[in-house]
Amino acid sequence: MEQKNTFPRWRGFNLPNMFSYYSARDFEEEDFKWISEWGFNFARIPLNYRLWTEENDIHKIKEDILRKIDLVGEWGEKYGIHTCINFHRAPGYCVNNELPEKFNLWKDEEAVNAFCYHWGIFAERYKGISSEILSFNLVNEPPHPSEEIMTREDHERVIRKAVNHLRRIDPERLLIIDGISFGNEPLFELSDLAVGQSCRGYLPMGLTHYKASWVGGENWPEPVWPGAWHYGESWDRKKLEEHYAQWAALKDRGVGVHCGEVGAFKFTPHNVVLAWMKDLLEILSERDIGFALWNFKGPFGILDSEREDVEYEDWQGHKLDKKMLSLLQAY
Repeated sequence: MEQKNTFPRWRGFNLPNMFSYYSARDFEEEDFKWISEWGFNFARIPLNYRLWTEENDIHKIKEDILRKIDLVGEWGEKYGIHTCINFHRAPGYCVNNELPEKFNLWKDEEAVNAFCYHWGIFAERYKGISSEILSFNLVNEPPHPSEEIMTREDHERVIRKAVNHLRRIDPERLLIIDGISFGNEPLFELSDLAVGQSCRGYLPMGLTHYKASWVGGENWPEPVWPGAWHYGESWDRKKLEEHYAQWAALKDRGVGVHCGEVGAFKFTPHNVVLAWMKDLLEILSERDIGFALWNFKGPFGILDSEREDVEYEDWQGHKLDKKMLSLLQAY
């Protein structure tokens, strides 16, 4: 029997202002204001721990950066938006190669201890703030399991240690973990932990990451929907439904499920993006699973996406993709 999601059906956006070390910028209150005005209630905040640590001492904290992060929780509460803080780059692991890590979060105890230390700073800092307002998403997109980088057992050990550490500091904090295989595979072995789990809306990759250099998408075939390429397979709505069935099964065990990142890169034809997105949002909605578009402003987003095949509307000096906004609002 299908169960109601234990999470609210959060709908919103990622605000990745501080996910990159080299292009980090301050958060903006207007983002929260507009997200709220357009009827959404969720903001995921991917962060890079290198931004608030000294280069040669990851235990030395830059308080001025943490104060900038404090604002997202304050603005979230002001505008009625649930704010989810995420470590996009954690000590010893990041899905992208922007900076080298000297140790491996999944294998090295020094990295696990640093991971717990940094999350502990946030747990102490925000202790007493309701989980209705603020949650922690521990680490972005753990990799495919492998003996060299991370086995399932490695992942489980790290997550259980971090959760136990945080619960000692703030037992009430809502915690969320990403699925492995870059957010695509749920973790039934951790369903006893009383933490939520986050999936992704990036399938098929040939549609969502067409011409994306960071995944080698420059030479992929131009996407269509249905029938988009995914590593030699052709995907349609049925394939999407089969994929999210496993996440619905996790939800039916009483685990809160949310789709923490959704979207398609700016080079995918706009009509293809909208057709695919409509199917995806219907599938998530039917399973009572919320979503967050990556990003709000930028090449996956509804503002300033730089798509060449969109008739933009002016929105207070920004270029608004009204068709995509309306589609998101409908679900």
